[in-house]
Amino acid sequence: MLMDAKMSLVGANKPKKKGRTFNVQIQTMDAQLEFPVDSKILGKELFELVCKTLGLRETTYFDLQFLDTKGYVSWLKPERKVLEQDITKETPVSFLFLSKFYPEDVSEELIQAITQHLFFLQVKQSIVNMDIYCPPEASVLLASYAVQAQYGDYDESTYQQGMLANESLLPQRVIDQYQMTPEMWAERIKVWYGDHQGMTRDEAEMEYLKIAQDLEMYGVNYFQIKNKKDTDLWLGVDSLGLNIYEANNKLTPKINFPWSDIKDISFKDRKFIIKNAEKKSPDFVFLSPKIKLNKLIIELCEGNHELFMLRRKPDSMEVQQMKAAAKEEKQRRVNERAKLDREKKLREEAQREKEELYRQVQQLQEECAMAREALARSEETADLLAEKCRLAEEEAMLLTQKAAEAESEIRRIKISAIKTEEEKNIMEQRARDAELIAAQIVEDSEKRKKEAEALKEELLRVRLAEKLAKDKLAELASRNTYSNLYVQYNGVTDLENSETTGLDDDIPLGDMDQLSLEMERERVEYLEKSKHVQTQLKELKDEMEVLKLEEKQTTLDRLHEENVQRGDNKKATLQKIRSGTTQSRVAFFEEL
Repeated sequence: MLMDAKMSLVGANKPKKKGRTFNVQIQTMDAQLEFPVDSKILGKELFELVCKTLGLRETTYFDLQFLDTKGYVSWLKPERKVLEQDITKETPVSFLFLSKFYPEDVSEELIQAITQHLFFLQVKQSIVNMDIYCPPEASVLLASYAVQAQYGDYDESTYQQGMLANESLLPQRVIDQYQMTPEMWAERIKVWYGDHQGMTRDEAEMEYLKIAQDLEMYGVNYFQIKNKKDTDLWLGVDSLGLNIYEANNKLTPKINFPWSDIKDISFKDRKFIIKNAEKKSPDFVFLSPKIKLNKLIIELCEGNHELFMLRRKPDSMEVQQMKAAAKEEKQRRVNERAKLDREKKLREEAQREKEELYRQVQQLQEECAMAREALARSEETADLLAEKCRLAEEEAMLLTQKAAEAESEIRRIKISAIKTEEEKNIMEQRARDAELIAAQIVEDSEKRKKEAEALKEELLRVRLAEKLAKDKLAELASRNTYSNLYVQYNGVTDLENSETTGLDDDIPLGDMDQLSLEMERERVEYLEKSKHVQTQLKELKDEMEVLKLEEKQTTLDRLHEENVQRGDNKKATLQKIRSGTTQSRVAFFEEL
């Protein structure tokens, strides 16, 4: 891995010190680092080395976790040498780089992209591994954001059937509760995935965290405790305070003590004592089953309490610098996205123009082909009519010649002396017959002349149509259409194939107001989107209800459903259990 190589270089370039070294293996959420360190290295030095390698400046939330020699989860002590702590003697010594504390509001507190990414990966793993309860419909929505963060925009042309079915995106508990195949789950995730078009990886991860932070078990570290009545209970430590849960319900806390109400935290043996800020309020006392856990509890309490108070103070200079840098980076990304959007629109417009020009070329080619066909048909018809006209003229000439011969015969017969009346009558009869034949021939001759005239007129019309077709073809050629279209077509292609240089330009100052308006519009759109998401979640839940296997429902599922029916959620529950005085809440805890 690239990260492994980077870490190896860090270890290789570090000046060698005299003395013994040992190897450590650091497992982050997306990389594994292994390198040698000095045997006298302190916990904070090792932690700082890892943070520097990752490029992480928001170090407050993270720490190095390990399993001690007795199998308990422990965090590396910053001021003690690593080898002097209760670590195993394995080589290399293994640590997990994890978030130890959680922000109250991810969108307000997480500044660096690497911080957000590490949180996203850890929360996603906790949900898929069922360490954090997530209802089925919300699991599908979160899975779609995870896919967007991993693969980018949905593209029908590159999407492969079954691609999501093999991904670890949903808790096994959710998969087991419904009569649905992996392909059916993937199809429902794909529907949501398609709605996230244009969302970057950072934005998708942030949307994931925004939804996840409203889950009841998000950011809560649970510990088994007992009150003075020896009742089994759960203590939940999170960014807002201490929560008390009943033994069979880790979703809905019964009591909450915010960090602002807590003055001091200490323990003695198994007894844990929390002093309240109210002077007259009694101490909040509980018992833990193992003394070893008390150290972990107080460590988490002190860290969360410190962060709680720190959030309510002005930002330090370092935080201000990080926020300013993050703001500039965000503005740069907004500018870059605006330019990318404009470039995308230009490319889409160029593509549309290219397609339109191609369509026009095709249309003109079809028109030219039709004109050529019409011209060929006209020429063929003209040739046939010309041949018919020639034959008709020859026939008319032949008939005229026969008519002339008939007249000559009549004159010869009239001139010839007929000696006898019988011969005369015969001759007269012959003359009459000849006259009839001549008249018939003359009539046929006139008819043929008319037909010849008609054929000539038809030939003229055909010649005229042929001339019009040739003129149109000449006009198309004179436009130089193909050369112009070829130039435009290549111009579009050159735009498409050229490298984009507009990203290096700065947006004019006049666009800054527009960007501000866009950011305000994004806020309004986010509120509308939240309502839309709730509607979609309800629709998905109703759709999946018919496929639910009731016998597979867990206790947490039933508790969540009861909360939904009562209209309770994480924030509403906290407001409700904080009501009343600290004294009354302590008394209520003792009576559980």
